[in-house]
Amino acid sequence: MPAKLSVNLNAVAMLRNRRDLPWPSVTGLGRIALAAGAHGLTVHPRPDERHTRFSDLPELRALIDDEFPQAEFNVEGYPTEDFLQLVEKHQPDQVTLVPDDPAQATSDHGWNFVEHHAFLTSIVKRLKQGGFRVSLFADPDPAQVSAARDTGTDRIELYTGPYGACHADSEKAGKELEKLEKTADAAFAAGLAVNAGHDLVVANLPALARRIPTLAEVSIGHGLTADALQYGMAETTRRFLRACGWQVQGPGA
Repeated sequence: MPAKLSVNLNAVAMLRNRRDLPWPSVTGLGRIALAAGAHGLTVHPRPDERHTRFSDLPELRALIDDEFPQAEFNVEGYPTEDFLQLVEKHQPDQVTLVPDDPAQATSDHGWNFVEHHAFLTSIVKRLKQGGFRVSLFADPDPAQVSAARDTGTDRIELYTGPYGACHADSEKAGKELEKLEKTADAAFAAGLAVNAGHDLVVANLPALARRIPTLAEVSIGHGLTADALQYGMAETTRRFLRACGWQVQGPGA
């Protein structure tokens, strides 16, 4: 089965937040993406709410519950107490923990699982006791996988930024793909499922899907939102689904 597609709505929220207006609608575009076949929605509600606002979460939770019960809601963020209470309130299907400083523009590295082992283990335990599936953001480094597994997490999310940055250099892209594949293999051997995300686009997704055919999920925001300005959200969602390997009918098929 190809990797499931979770549409990250942060870039949509950032565009909305430029003006004190209700459009573009984060929930409305999430609805279009799910209706076009996306398997879930992702948000990263940062403390300053510069992207997704806290008020978006109950609307998105209700959208999935009421209209797309087969879809999943993924909330990612740095695990402060405020963040943990936020996810416990809004009950996402998956919680993805990232080592972000609040001032970072975007997630740009994975956890050091050895250094942060005790901290992450306690957070993962709390979340799993609450019934959440947990994924931890990870650099493509097989040596870190055993420490990630020992936190009790269900999944890791491979940080694909370095791979995405190689769009003009096939040789470098091949080397980055090898790192990602080796890390995924180590994770599977350790009993972990593997997600991926960051700077993934229609052009580079197929190669990643071929190298890691058992990839569980990709979470994509910036590139997908950029394409939506050209193709519309529905057709863009279908384009990304096809790039993952799904057989999708509709315009452009």
